[in-house]
Amino acid sequence: MAGGIAAAVPAALFAALAGTALHRQDVLLAGVALPWGALAALLLLGAVELWLGAAFRSVIPTAACGALCYALTGWWSTLGNGKRLVIGDAAGNIWIFGIAAVTVAMLAWCRRYRARQG
Repeated sequence: MAGGIAAAVPAALFAALAGTALHRQDVLLAGVALPWGALAALLLLGAVELWLGAAFRSVIPTAACGALCYALTGWWSTLGNGKRLVIGDAAGNIWIFGIAAVTVAMLAWCRRYRARQG
């Protein structure tokens, strides 16, 4: 379990940094800005969490990655003006609240990878 948590820490840091950098990307379609970057960031996080769950055959690294990614991103959204990396617009809300939703979904999915006992 320690190896899974040790792998989850840099994975969460990567997902939080890359997702935060990516979440602000949008495309203008018929005059409406669609935040495709936030959805891509959530897809990236889901892939990282799925990899952790499958590689370590446990939900613990997936949970640790999701919790740390959520904590880092939440912290970056509370920094002072001019330093804040995630703001409270549509893309920011999709990214912040989507982290929790994706993590819960990946925890449910990764339960199937648990090592079978007995």
